[in-house]
Amino acid sequence: MFYAETPSDLLTIDQTTRMSGLDFMQGILDGRLPGPPIARTLGYHLHAVSEGEVVFRGTPDFHVTNPMGTVHGGWYGTLLDSAMACAVMTRVPQGSVYTTLEYKINILRPIPLGTMIDCTGTVDHAGRSTGVAHGDIRCVDDGRLYATGSTTCIIMKVA
Repeated sequence: MFYAETPSDLLTIDQTTRMSGLDFMQGILDGRLPGPPIARTLGYHLHAVSEGEVVFRGTPDFHVTNPMGTVHGGWYGTLLDSAMACAVMTRVPQGSVYTTLEYKINILRPIPLGTMIDCTGTVDHAGRSTGVAHGDIRCVDDGRLYATGSTTCIIMKVA
């Protein structure tokens, strides 16, 4: 996977709407399309894509901690937003785009630094104008649940 380095590395809306959301996400996973810079910055990457579901994998390190030395809530939120919204993207038809309208997270316990986690986003509904999804963050080794979330996205026909 490679990440966009400058805004010109990202696809334009015209380029994006020439493919389905599933094709777009598969292109990032396959390395044909650039991954989002935020993923590199926060230490996670796209791990799996299928229709209605995506998995991001990452390992929180010290650079994502708060002043108390624990993983910052923003890391949980960004990761869950990415997974849940990208799951919705897999159901967006060619000619349309999406964006997050709102999301909510529940942090259940702190993730120990250096713990490899999977963050899975799964679509509950994808219609003409809205998508709803849920997600969770779990330890890769033992499946322990660290956080859950839910989102609503808007789907917009632009082409």
